[in-house]
Amino acid sequence: MGVRRFGRINWLGTWTLLRREVMRFMNVWSQTIMAPLINAGLLLLIFTIAIGPQRGEVMGVPFTVFIAPGIMTMTVIQNAFANTSSSITSAKVQGNIVDTLMPPLSAAEIAFGYVAGAVARGLLVAVVIGLGVWLFLGIVPVNLGWVLVFTLLGGAFMGALGLIAGIYAQKFDQLAAITNFLVTPLAFLSGTFYSIEALPGFMQALSHLNPMFYMIDGVRRGMIGVSDSSPWLGLVVCAIAAVGVNLLVWWWLRRGYRLKA
Repeated sequence: MGVRRFGRINWLGTWTLLRREVMRFMNVWSQTIMAPLINAGLLLLIFTIAIGPQRGEVMGVPFTVFIAPGIMTMTVIQNAFANTSSSITSAKVQGNIVDTLMPPLSAAEIAFGYVAGAVARGLLVAVVIGLGVWLFLGIVPVNLGWVLVFTLLGGAFMGALGLIAGIYAQKFDQLAAITNFLVTPLAFLSGTFYSIEALPGFMQALSHLNPMFYMIDGVRRGMIGVSDSSPWLGLVVCAIAAVGVNLLVWWWLRRGYRLKA
């Protein structure tokens, strides 16, 4: 294929797609930004009231402080997944996916535009919830670099996973099944509310196969300085997982898998 008239990279087209994805969730900010903050706050409140005083310390920190980074990260990755999966599924169901496929954008540029939009939503949710836990719990990140790295990798991984789910699903019922039976269980069983040291050996081994565990564990290390595993190991696992799912997205988009008649 020769060089396109836009150059090797269609910067304008990619930026336009990214801007569209960002404006799509910002237009309903009360649902996409404030609702996650309220949900995270309710989860933290419920667990604190229900078992916080009796639970004692976990890994040397109060239980409420321990679960706060996990709840924040779980909310971030769920929103990153929802951003891409709902966007592409809506376009398919409404029949306007052609508006994305017809412009002179390569598969990599389309994937980047969608995933970058998911990362932007995840980062914004992380900032809002992070401000909330600082105001109400006084938690200040001990290593902002780890928080940022694992939030970015988590958003990139879940954004691409959302694209995979959205491309595969032909209707919202199928997308809901993927969310309810795959994404939500993996998020809840990833050490959000507990240290995996409390699990039996075989369940600890299974947890180490879950990339979401490393995302939550890495953010917890950056927020409060404790974690179940090395953040460097988590960095490697999350990077490999993010690259892997993004490559699959690129391949499916390049083939037009379940997108073109």
